[in-house]
Amino acid sequence: MRVDVITIFPDYLEPLRLSLLGKARDRGMLRVHGHDLRDWTTDRHRTVDDTPYGGGPGMVMRPEPWDAALRAVAGSDGPAPRPRVIVPTPAGRPFTQAYAAELAAEPWLVFCCGRYEGIDGRVVEAWADDEISIGDYVLSGGEVATLVMLEAITRLLPGAVGNAESISDDSFAHGLLEGPVYTRPPEWDGRRVPDVLLSGDHGAIARFRRDQALRRTARRRPELLAALDLDDRDQRVVAEAGTEAEPGGGGPGRAWPAPADEDRAKDEDTAAPAG
Repeated sequence: MRVDVITIFPDYLEPLRLSLLGKARDRGMLRVHGHDLRDWTTDRHRTVDDTPYGGGPGMVMRPEPWDAALRAVAGSDGPAPRPRVIVPTPAGRPFTQAYAAELAAEPWLVFCCGRYEGIDGRVVEAWADDEISIGDYVLSGGEVATLVMLEAITRLLPGAVGNAESISDDSFAHGLLEGPVYTRPPEWDGRRVPDVLLSGDHGAIARFRRDQALRRTARRRPELLAALDLDDRDQRVVAEAGTEAEPGGGGPGRAWPAPADEDRAKDEDTAAPAG
């Protein structure tokens, strides 16, 4: 995949040399090109912004440097395929795991990192394929949002992550948040790892993880449950979660799929009837 990022702060892209993204670049899976928008200005002050029409606070990024930069980077005609041009903005469509998968299938992405009050709307209308928001909050520019999206996208490139199960079990991959995770030692600070995780019973472990994922999702992101096909056991767990206090700690992590049919049947045979 080729990625071009247009920004007035190219140094913001330095984290793309680290960790997973850096390895993907070293392996040739990801080619990243940073571009300084000011290289396409025409005045001695390298001006990229001006006051907004209609009044109001702040400054707006001028259309001329953006148009020149996009023509140089993305091109406007010719036989080569045009890239997908993305503008990070809090006014955009929400970024999701499904959106990341959609973008990971593209051969070429161009990110336009706005600043101040944003990019002149005529540029967005003329060039942007997507306006994307990473959350309901405001940042100083599009660079951080671009880094967030690129990490999510790069993880989905074939071969970028060594263990494919790390991708298939990610949060939201199955529509649920992951429950707490544990490692050695089995007891720490008077707190034990749940016995089921040490039992070696893969069916019971799968059910336990599914239940924990359902509880966490019900408490923290209940709107995600509406899109899922929940069996009777799942629904009981979700109903019980609504009466339990939310425990602290733990990040979103991965999601866990429903147990295999035979494990589910075994579990339902031994489960207490709903009261």
